[in-house]
Amino acid sequence: MITVVIASQLRDDRLDYLTAMHASLSRQSVPWEAVIALDGASPDRLPAPLAQDPRVRTLALPRAVGAACARNLALNLVRTPYVNWADDDDTFPDHAMSTRLNVLRTTDAGWCAGWSEDFHPDGSTTLWRCSTPPGHHAAGDVWTYWLKPSDTIPIGPTTILARTDLVRAAPMGGLVQGEDYCAALGITTLAPGVLLPVSVYRYRKHAGQLTKSASYDELEAAAREHAWQYGRHLRAVLRTGAGAAA
Repeated sequence: MITVVIASQLRDDRLDYLTAMHASLSRQSVPWEAVIALDGASPDRLPAPLAQDPRVRTLALPRAVGAACARNLALNLVRTPYVNWADDDDTFPDHAMSTRLNVLRTTDAGWCAGWSEDFHPDGSTTLWRCSTPPGHHAAGDVWTYWLKPSDTIPIGPTTILARTDLVRAAPMGGLVQGEDYCAALGITTLAPGVLLPVSVYRYRKHAGQLTKSASYDELEAAAREHAWQYGRHLRAVLRTGAGAAA
């Protein structure tokens, strides 16, 4: 029913994290597949539990192209009704897939999301409640909870389980970071959805995160501005047919 799409360069410091991600998928109670876009990495470096799992397929790219491009190219291999983006260093709670899939199969929602948790090195977690409130949301409403680009994004991109056609219509943005902001806004603008007041994703906090890199702040403001404007104008065009946002 579900494909989880992951991009990875199979860095040494992330191989154990990727194995933990796979273990969290193996604990899900609904059928799933995973497509891992190897961003310039050799398939020989894939950890054994993943390499031996027939539910895991790989897309070996001949050179590094960046997370956004790698993820988008991996969409070509998706063959299930629903898609969830994920990072190679994070994990899913055991109920993550079944809880959201049940909503998608019993309502008119095109996407279903939840809250996320920061997963700290000592094993503790901190819940993050996005600014979008729990409940049913009309197409385009999620953007309205992102009042200005510098604010926290209105929904966690990797907390979204969505119909595959929506993900294909609103894939990763053409950015070197913040590409998933565009994907989240595109999906939630194209179709109504539901935000559940439960955690469905765990972000691992560690020194190798992109957000910890020395160059992260150099482009973050520009990436947020681009994604915010994208959501604003996409919403306006779909609602009014006009080129200028209200």
